[in-house]
Amino acid sequence: MGTDVSGPATAGATDSAADRRREQRGWYFYDWAVSVYSTTVLTLFLGPYLTSIAKAAADTEGLVHPLGIPVRAGSFFAYSVSASLLLAVVAMPLVSAIADRTGRKKPLLAAAAYIGAGATTGMFFLGGDRYLLGGALLIVANASLAVSMALYNAFLPQIAEPDERDAVSSRGWAFGYAAATLVLIANLALYLGHESFGVSEGTAVRICLAAAGLWWGAFAVVPLRRLRDRRPPGNDVTSQDGAAGPGSPVPHLGGWRQLVATLRDMRRHPLTLAFLLAYLVYNDGVQTVITQASVYGSEELGLEQSTLIAAVLLVQVQVLALVGALSMGRLARRYGAKRTILWSLAAWTLTIGAGYFLPAGAPVWFFVLTGAIGVVLGGTQALSRSLFSHLVPRGKEAEYFSAYELSDRGTSWLGPLLFGLTYQLTGSYRDAIISLVLFFAVGFVLLARVPMRRAVAAAGNPVPDRI
Repeated sequence: MGTDVSGPATAGATDSAADRRREQRGWYFYDWAVSVYSTTVLTLFLGPYLTSIAKAAADTEGLVHPLGIPVRAGSFFAYSVSASLLLAVVAMPLVSAIADRTGRKKPLLAAAAYIGAGATTGMFFLGGDRYLLGGALLIVANASLAVSMALYNAFLPQIAEPDERDAVSSRGWAFGYAAATLVLIANLALYLGHESFGVSEGTAVRICLAAAGLWWGAFAVVPLRRLRDRRPPGNDVTSQDGAAGPGSPVPHLGGWRQLVATLRDMRRHPLTLAFLLAYLVYNDGVQTVITQASVYGSEELGLEQSTLIAAVLLVQVQVLALVGALSMGRLARRYGAKRTILWSLAAWTLTIGAGYFLPAGAPVWFFVLTGAIGVVLGGTQALSRSLFSHLVPRGKEAEYFSAYELSDRGTSWLGPLLFGLTYQLTGSYRDAIISLVLFFAVGFVLLARVPMRRAVAAAGNPVPDRI
């Protein structure tokens, strides 16, 4: 990977427009690198594949026993996702505090990216009844993704002016969806034509999983070469609430204690905290739909893996998400990001509610559902990220984006846990999917109550014309 020979730049220094554009172009490529993992591993292949491995290892009652705990084989993937994000809860606050106090985000981003990419590449060795190996690799890869995204997102307020952030964030998501589309085409060709390539169906799946890790590692080089570390502002030893400040030595705190310190500092910005609460709730629904949709399609609706790929690719969910991210960015410039996100949450609620009634063995309706999700997916995530960037006090970017990432992925263990528990208790994936409507409805109410212009001003940032 490349290094920044010019050294860290001082935070708050005025970068030229050309310098900002260069960093922005590099920044987009981390979305390009990791979105393939999110789509290939989490959304499509690993859920059904790991569930089939768990079922092969199950006893006569359909249970597996990780760490001696009886678990329905059909719930193992959802529980593994929850475990990975609980690990991220511990790691992200500590890593992000180190990044803010040292100003060295890039080495930490590199470490998280390549640990995650390595674990994903290792999924090639899944097979037989190795469900525990699959769960362990998923936990490491997903936790690494969450940590890396907290660091990556923390660059946004440093490389884009306030009025640029909606557009820059939306372009990042668009890059990610473009990459996912290209790789899905290759996945579809390999999976459907596996016999002509001389490999079994299971081997084709394992190749697709490992390729996502190789892609992640290869393209992470671009942002690591383009992005610049910046020195933290000031040399104060303590903040107003007595917490260690940017210039202080890194404290030997555990992840939970550092999270408490970050939230204590956030009490001085209650409107920022109110936005995070709303985002925690509605994004938990978004993340659970992303990770569990393929399990719902394969296990409840009886769809083949090739149909699931076609539902994502041939109906052009990734293209729709790309267009949705850019279109919702334009809507945000006209109507404001908050109002546009609220519209998207209403659409999510209707779409997931309709998913409960999808008939089994009817892929056309699954295509319609995934298409509707694609339209709102990219814009919801991109605009939420850019909206939060306005609520972060200067010099606290990585620490606050760690809390954001906890809402994005770190606390998104609640949705998969609810999904898994609902299936564990009822044996119905339909009941599990309808339970997710609660996240979107409650998130809508919480977000509607946040006065965004006051929140931006309270964080000490300039208020954009539309927010």
